[in-house]
Amino acid sequence: MIRRGGIVAALAACVLAAASAWAQSFAPFTVRDIRVEGLQRTEPGTVFSYLPVKVGETMNEEKAQAALRALFATGFFQDVRLEVDRDVLVVIVQERPAIAQIDFTGLREFEPDQLRKALRELGLADGRIFDRSLLDTAEQEIKRQYLSRGLYAAEVQTTVTPLERNRVGISIAVTEGETAKIRGINIVGARAFTEKELLREFTLRTPGILTWYTKHDRYSREKLSTDLEALRSFYQDRGYLDFSIDSTQVSITPDRQDIYITVNISEGEKYTVSGVELSGQMLVPREELEKLIQLKPGDVFSRRKLAASTKAITDRLGNEGYAFANANAVPETDKENHTVSFNIVVDPGRRVYVRRINVLGNSKTRDEVVRREMRQLEGAYYDASKIQLSKRRIDRTQYFNDVTVDTQPVEGSADQVDVNYTVKEKPTGAFAIGAGISSVEKLVLTTSISQSNAFGTGKFVSAAISSGSINKVYSLSYLDPYFTVDGVSQGFDVYRRKTDATSLAVGPYATDSYGGGVKFGYPISETVGVNVGLNVESVSLNVFDTSPLQYINFVNQFGSHYSYGSLNGGWTRDTRDSFLRPTSGSLSRIGAEFAQGDLQYYRLGYQQQNLWPLTREYAFSVRGDFGYAGGLGGRPLPFFKNYYAGGPDSVRGYTAFSLGPRDQNGNAIGGNKKVTGSAEFLMPFPGAEKEPSLRLAAFLDAGQVYGSGDRVFSDLRYSTGLGLSWTSPFGPLRLSFAFPLNRKEGDNVQRLQFTFGTVF
Repeated sequence: MIRRGGIVAALAACVLAAASAWAQSFAPFTVRDIRVEGLQRTEPGTVFSYLPVKVGETMNEEKAQAALRALFATGFFQDVRLEVDRDVLVVIVQERPAIAQIDFTGLREFEPDQLRKALRELGLADGRIFDRSLLDTAEQEIKRQYLSRGLYAAEVQTTVTPLERNRVGISIAVTEGETAKIRGINIVGARAFTEKELLREFTLRTPGILTWYTKHDRYSREKLSTDLEALRSFYQDRGYLDFSIDSTQVSITPDRQDIYITVNISEGEKYTVSGVELSGQMLVPREELEKLIQLKPGDVFSRRKLAASTKAITDRLGNEGYAFANANAVPETDKENHTVSFNIVVDPGRRVYVRRINVLGNSKTRDEVVRREMRQLEGAYYDASKIQLSKRRIDRTQYFNDVTVDTQPVEGSADQVDVNYTVKEKPTGAFAIGAGISSVEKLVLTTSISQSNAFGTGKFVSAAISSGSINKVYSLSYLDPYFTVDGVSQGFDVYRRKTDATSLAVGPYATDSYGGGVKFGYPISETVGVNVGLNVESVSLNVFDTSPLQYINFVNQFGSHYSYGSLNGGWTRDTRDSFLRPTSGSLSRIGAEFAQGDLQYYRLGYQQQNLWPLTREYAFSVRGDFGYAGGLGGRPLPFFKNYYAGGPDSVRGYTAFSLGPRDQNGNAIGGNKKVTGSAEFLMPFPGAEKEPSLRLAAFLDAGQVYGSGDRVFSDLRYSTGLGLSWTSPFGPLRLSFAFPLNRKEGDNVQRLQFTFGTVF
């Protein structure tokens, strides 16, 4: 017989111990039938599947308790009862209500869809069974998310409203309050360095000019851990081998508005390196490995240099096929003399082959688009340098947000590994309406549709319309970066361009041109490539009464409509470490254009940029741009193919296109020779040193344009100032404030120059 005490014991074993359940008293009996009552959404078969008894079997108290436990454990029911009606087992259930909807009020910091996604992962979503315990968990998780954003005064209140058809509505009301700000960061125990020096290593900081954007004045446990590790590295890179962080205290004021952080440290003594030795199995010449060691006897100890040395050794062995090589630096300290020596024990492990290369995560991009960037081959010896080069090449396609690579040993084979490249695809197609402002073009409106990875093939297709006060461009472009398996690229451009130079500092004229061309590129090496193209163009030229006499004479002699073709060629060598924010490497580019037809001319150009990293945040850059042009076949160089200088992309501080020879009215007319250059000291923006989207540059520009017969490098113009580049949420911004150093009479000066654009 099933008694109430037995049922209570059964419920105590369930997760819902507060729910009530009871069963009618009966003696063991043979089940003639099973009937389920009270179901609204759950299928009867679900209940039958959890019952430990079937029709024709004997029902007893033990099986009744097992049935209750199983049905409660499903989470579908808030009450379950068992009854007997003439040898028919009656299961009476009361289903839990379903969630009809979840509403939010008071949200500013998060989007409702963000929270709905998080709640769905917890098990709370429209149409799911309502569980009060899950709602309590969700409430705590929402509070935790607000704490991670520095909103310590945030309050979360949930309301459950019963609805018809056994449903409930959930309302989550949030009172966010004000964001708590870090008002003070104190480092206690520092003697060798000032607190100001040490705080430069921190991402967290007190409120400043840009913290509204960076949000670095909001406390985060993860950011503090990162900052403490940066502080440890700072000391250990400067010889303080025994440096330790004794404790950290984070306190918040009673009104939950201000946060204070205190870090207690022990610096220890400064150590120098007394010696570095290599031991173990080298497999490559010892002299070669010794050259990779950056720490020398007499140097101040540096953890960074030691880690770089061991990594260089393992990478070098990895290049020979030893994928699991290890270089372990064993220290021996002399605390009395404050010296440390290291024995770097080299263990190459077994030389391995690459059995298989796997590409993961590319749901849209074809495998071949990724694999053609591989430099490590299947069946060949493992080569760490080729594997990393392959990763960089995949990343440079710009089809993916992230590219990771890992090496997995093959089970049952000690000399084979599989290499897995995992990619995270990003949207590569876009329809954009853009707006931009610059000190040259004024307002620019742009509409474009592009697909840089069309149908997952890696091919680029783009159509664009750009409307500015000077240039109006309509273009269609196509590029196949792997026209052949050898990496020869092929593409074409079709365009129409209207130029109105009347608002510039040059002699007024206007052109209306349309044309198109094909282009090919061939990679000579990983960093060197050549390109060649053929272009045809038709140009209509308009001059005005106010145009320079040279312009009018050109039209009188050669007319105002021209059709011609041009052959273009170039050579490029690019070893920069980044396309967007380079800090090291160099860029060399040589270009040439030869035109025949109604217009006959040539243009030669050379560009050079070199970058040197000074520290992790600082770099120095020098660049130069040289151009030379002339006419062919006894014809002069068309004046609208002249070079110009001045402006934000040339010699800053001087009005765009204003340098060089002038006409009788003082308008710039350009020249056939151009020399520009710049030296820049690149640095993080003060107060936002850890923010990669901001970059400041102190620059010195020089340049000039020369006409026929002028001596190159004479009469150069110089300027100096500060430049800011910011990849803002609204679009890229470049701004410069420059001071011309040798301005002469007639020069057009424009100290503040900027460009800004966005898409929406």
